[in-house]
Amino acid sequence: MTVSENKLSDSFLQHLADNKGILYKVARTYKRDEEEVKDLIQEITIHVWKAYPGYKPNLKFSTWLYRIALNVAISSYRKESKRAAINTMMDERFVEIAAPADTAQNENVQQLYALIGEFKHFDRALMLLYLEEKSYAEISSIMGITVSNVATKLNRLKNILKEKFTSLNQK
Repeated sequence: MTVSENKLSDSFLQHLADNKGILYKVARTYKRDEEEVKDLIQEITIHVWKAYPGYKPNLKFSTWLYRIALNVAISSYRKESKRAAINTMMDERFVEIAAPADTAQNENVQQLYALIGEFKHFDRALMLLYLEEKSYAEISSIMGITVSNVATKLNRLKNILKEKFTSLNQK
């Protein structure tokens, strides 16, 4: 380690020690389990270390630290929420579909779900929420994307399904 790297490292450690309360406050706000709190603090610390060379000493360190810590915590929360929503939706115990009386309709529904099953996990979850008749705003909230992004992605997915469904039924 060079002298300048040592100074940077010492400076970082001192700033972090002086403001460690911020790390705990933010982590405890977003996580309940003590192990998850520790993991989030570690993740925040890594992000702060990576950004530290760009820290400008004329700025208040605590404000700069809060900004990074909150961004990391919110990103972590969003990822976890998306993961939980997708996992909940994909749990096979909840995907029991009642078979319709019409055999032709049943075959179409099976084909539709088979085609949806070929999508990537995110697109599959998006399409399932649409089929559950969730509003674009609800889908946006659940999936963590904008309403316009929901509309664009759903339009693209519906067109893909329409093309595949048409080609399957023409054979």
